[in-house]
Amino acid sequence: MLPETLTTAVPPTPRAWYAHLYVQVLLAILGGVALGHFFPATGEALKPLGDAFIKLVKMVIAPVIFLTIVTGIAGLRDLSSVGRIAAKTFAYFLFFSTLALIVGLLVANTVRPGDGLNIDPASLDASKVTDFADKAHETTITGFLTAIIPETFLSSLSGGNILQVLFVSILFGIALATVGERGARVLGLFEEVSLIFFRLVSIVMKAAPVGAFAAMAFTIGKYGIASIASLAQLVATFYVTSLFFVCVVLGLAARIAGFSIFRLIAYLKAELLLVLGTSSSESALPALVEKLERAGCPKTVVGLVIPTGYSFNLDGTNIYMTLAALFIAQACNVELTLGQQAMLLGVAMISSKGAAGVTGAGFITLAATLSIVPSVPVAGMALILGVDRFMSECRSLTNFIGNAVAAVVVSRWEGRLDRAQFDAALAGLLPPVERLPAGEVEA
Repeated sequence: MLPETLTTAVPPTPRAWYAHLYVQVLLAILGGVALGHFFPATGEALKPLGDAFIKLVKMVIAPVIFLTIVTGIAGLRDLSSVGRIAAKTFAYFLFFSTLALIVGLLVANTVRPGDGLNIDPASLDASKVTDFADKAHETTITGFLTAIIPETFLSSLSGGNILQVLFVSILFGIALATVGERGARVLGLFEEVSLIFFRLVSIVMKAAPVGAFAAMAFTIGKYGIASIASLAQLVATFYVTSLFFVCVVLGLAARIAGFSIFRLIAYLKAELLLVLGTSSSESALPALVEKLERAGCPKTVVGLVIPTGYSFNLDGTNIYMTLAALFIAQACNVELTLGQQAMLLGVAMISSKGAAGVTGAGFITLAATLSIVPSVPVAGMALILGVDRFMSECRSLTNFIGNAVAAVVVSRWEGRLDRAQFDAALAGLLPPVERLPAGEVEA
């Protein structure tokens, strides 16, 4: 049985094909590729426009997360469920993050994309990766954990650190839930404000085609499609491995939870195209939160899983780390023993958390991992620097899908997934924004 808002809605008038956001973003990506390829200088010059869109999205990330978590937790009658949801979330993250690292390791040993390059480590220009290596050394587990606590309450909402927002939101939500009836008025106010921010998200997303066009034009203009040719096997291996992880590994997890990974991907197609165009999963974070809530996932679960997952559940980054590390070793004719590979895996599990939330986290975590495994030269990262940008799109897409699946699975584990609403969303039966009650929007 469908929710009341679905059964009573007037059948929507079909929109023109070009009015759909995902069509506009797809056309923008294609246009950006063409402009960057034929007019590279112009493509590079559009970088500020792409960066401006990313900043525009990041502007609303903190308040969206804060309002989602606070209203979700404060609306709970049993606060012990917050701890239970967090425990299930981290158990899920630990399992699938480790599995992603293992998959990357197994594929690298099977395909061996670095064989035959015969690179002399002494011939590599280590200066190209010095900045990344320095950032990796600066990022420690202790520093990462202490950085979760903001300097002030308000600085957490303005500093751009998702985990700080998460930390403050949970504390504030719990405090609001424990003041009884006196907190009801504040909760009601926050719920009204959250509607305004989701409306703001929908307004910001109208600029998505422009941001995707500029970002893709810059990438192709600066790096060029031809730069992939020299390391085509590595790039292809990474894309195929990520596709396998999404379709088979995450697909199996989705099937066990009672839904289709392909239907979920279709539901999130506009956001996925935005991630592809901007090479940033953060660009679609606010829209992902709204889409999952609208599909029947509870606010509390979405609010805890999605922000935390953006730091602790980076499946695409984890595949990239072990695959790239072994590629560099193979290219430099360094044969790693089983024990050394096990150490590489262990270090990667830690370093992937230590550099979480840092700009360029994939490359920085790789530098952190290689710096602790002396057998593989850190300078070897210079080999993949030219194609890293093209692999970052795949990393971001895999990370994004992994977190979306996690939110639905944890909602299912909690028994709080509105199945009728969820099935309607994935089947494309939800009414468009005009048919929803006042204030509700569709990203």
